[in-house]
Amino acid sequence: MKLEVKCDVENCKYWAHGDQCVADSIYIIGLHGEKAANVGETACKTFEHRE
Repeated sequence: MKLEVKCDVENCKYWAHGDQCVADSIYIIGLHGEKAANVGETACKTFEHRE
C-alpha cells in the first residue's frame, strides 16, 4: 500500500515537487516524552538538510 506523506520543508533532501516526502521511511518523535498533545510537540527525525 502506497502512503502519501506531505511535507513543506523545501530544504529537506526528501522533499519533492508538490510537497511530497520521498523518504523510504518516516520517523516522528514526541518532543516531551512518549506522548504528544498536539502537532507542535512532535518532530520529524527523518529530516536531512538538502545540499
